[in-house]
Parts: sequence; structure tokens; C-alpha cells
Amino acid sequence: MRGPTAAVVVALAFLVTMLGATMPTPLYPLYERELGFGGVMVALVFAAYAVGVTIALLLFGRLSDQLGRRAVLLPGLALAAISSAVFLIPDSTPALFVGRVLSGLSAGIFTGTATAAIVDLAPEGRQQRYSLLAAAVNMLGLGLGPVVAGALAQYAPAPLYLTYVVHIAMVLVVGALTWAIVEPIEVPDGRLSWRPQKVSVPPEVRGVFVRAAIAGFAGFAVLGLFTAVSPSFLTQVLHVENHFVTGLVVFTLLGASTLGQVASSRLHERPALLIGCAALVVGILVVGAAIGLASLPLLVGGAAVGGVGQGMSFRAGLGAVNAGSPPERRSEVASSFFLVLYVGISLPVIGEGLASAAFGLVTSGMVFAGAVAVLGVVAFVSLALQHRPRA
Repeated sequence: MRGPTAAVVVALAFLVTMLGATMPTPLYPLYERELGFGGVMVALVFAAYAVGVTIALLLFGRLSDQLGRRAVLLPGLALAAISSAVFLIPDSTPALFVGRVLSGLSAGIFTGTATAAIVDLAPEGRQQRYSLLAAAVNMLGLGLGPVVAGALAQYAPAPLYLTYVVHIAMVLVVGALTWAIVEPIEVPDGRLSWRPQKVSVPPEVRGVFVRAAIAGFAGFAVLGLFTAVSPSFLTQVLHVENHFVTGLVVFTLLGASTLGQVASSRLHERPALLIGCAALVVGILVVGAAIGLASLPLLVGGAAVGGVGQGMSFRAGLGAVNAGSPPERRSEVASSFFLVLYVGISLPVIGEGLASAAFGLVTSGMVFAGAVAVLGVVAFVSLALQHRPRA
């Protein structure tokens, strides 16, 4: 397979890989009951995923340029299947950590490689559309993971096992399809020259980078809150015991993020960043109010608005950083940007988990929402005050 058909196959493989990354989300309350741990351990298990992604970005970011896209996609899928297989180990907290790190490695390897492969397979003149497709598939996969796992946990037997068996089966199917595609790039001859991805920001892009990184950090902190903490909040505060509903609530944020990326694709980076930051602030303040008032409709509404803002600010921020970077250093600047984002998705969640153990889930959740809103305001103000160059 080659061309648009192969691009569809890579997109499906991308979707399945990212779907597996968030499948444990609606299952965290079950793990808490089965293994007897609390919110702090949930936050740490969640953060293990970000560790795996960061390792993959730093160590394997350039590998597909030398080995070929297909040669890296297939090991990425293998890691996704192994990750789900590790989750099948019964009654083991260490297995949760190992499974999450492997899932992060798989996602980190797959994200850059699959995005590049989809663009490589695009017909002439349609690269930008295919790039947007890759970004949308990424976020849509993350959003569908909790929905699929929540439905299986609620309406099928053995939720802590069947969920991962289903994912392994999906990986095997897309793996067979990926095996059949033709390598989309010409693989260079010669010895493999492997070296870790540099992390640095040149002076000429530093101002843009800081503004985009603040907005991205705030947006990914909101993603972390929903994918790690919202199941406990729904169960313990709102007394929502339906795992499928939990998955749908998480999907609201991630699905809205996908819409935000698509909707902002016709806007220039600066207005998209401004609108995205404003929506993110409004959304997270509504989420904070929902936590304080124990309101499910407010929580869903805040997730939808905040998700659109996160998607817009993420797409525009990455675009601005890429556009302002020197071509020969674009890869390391993008890696630095993603490193900030994955710190944003993990460290605040760990802090929120520790705070919830000390002060309760409601108080810590409201404080967390307020802190993220402040970050969003800082990003918005810095962008609004940015000197606009003359035409």
C-alpha cells in the first residue's frame, strides 16, 4: 500500500496507539479499590506515562529519518501491545508503573514518526491538510481511550483484563496493515548515527517560545487534571459510579481539543493563541466552580470550553515556535517545546495528588484550577502586549 491509502493505515495505527495511552483513565477508581492506594499513587502512575514520552522524544526523535518511517512505526506498535500485556499482570502496582512507562515510550516514538509519515504520504499540495489530520488523530485517539475502556468496564466482564485484551487485538490488526505499507521515504545508506535529541532554544525564538510554552503548559496541565484526577472526583464527590460516563466526560475535553485544533487552522498563530488562552481560562474557571459546587453539567461545560482553548493554543503555539525557529534547529526547539508540555501534564498532577491527600479533593481541585487560570491569564497578557511587527 502507498499514497492516501497508506496514510489512512498510519492514521488508524496512530489512533489505536494513542487510544491505549488513556485506556487506564476510567479504571483508576477500580485500581484504587483493588490495590488499596489513593490519589497520590494515581497521580504518580499517571506521571510515569509522561516519563516514557519524554525518554522517547529525547532518545528516538530522529530515528525514523535514518531507519525509515515503517521501521520505527512497527516497534512503536509492539511497545503499545507489550504495555497492555503488562497491565494484565494481576494485583501489581509495579506493573502499572511499567505499563505506563512503556505506553509513554510507544506514544513518544509514534507521535513524531506517524505525523511525519502521514505528511510524507500526502499528495502534492495537501501536506498541510494531512498534518492537521495527524494532529486531530492524535488527540481523538487520546479522547476515545477512556470511552472504549469505560464502556468495557461498565458493560462487559473482567474490566481490568478485557480492556487490555481488546487493545492488544486492535494493535495486532493495525500492525498487520502497517506491515503492508510501502516505506514512504528513501532510507539513506551508511551507518546509523544515533545521538540524543538536543534540548535548547536559540535567542531569536526565545520570546515566542516562552509565550507559547506558558499557554501550552497551562493547557496540558488541564489535560493532566482530567485524565488523572477527574475519575476520582466523579466517583468520590459526584458519586458517579458509571465508568462509561467517566470516559465520556474525559472525551468531552479531548474531543473539544480536536475541534479547537481544526477550527483554528484557518487563523493566524497570534489570534488563535489569544482566543485559545481566553477560552482555556474561562473553561478552567468553570471547572473550578463545578468542583466547588459538585455540578456535573458545569464540569462538562467547562471541559468543552477549556478543551477548545487547549486545542487552539496548542496548535497555534507549536506553529509559532516552528515558524520562528531556524530550519537547522527546528527539531530540537520542537523537542524542547514538547518537553515543557509533558512537564505540564505530569508535575502539576502530582502536586494536586499530594494536596488532595492533605486538604481534600475539592479544595485542592479548586486551587489547581485557579493556578492554571492564572497561567492562562499570564500567557494571554504577554501575547496581547507583544509588539506586532509592521506589515
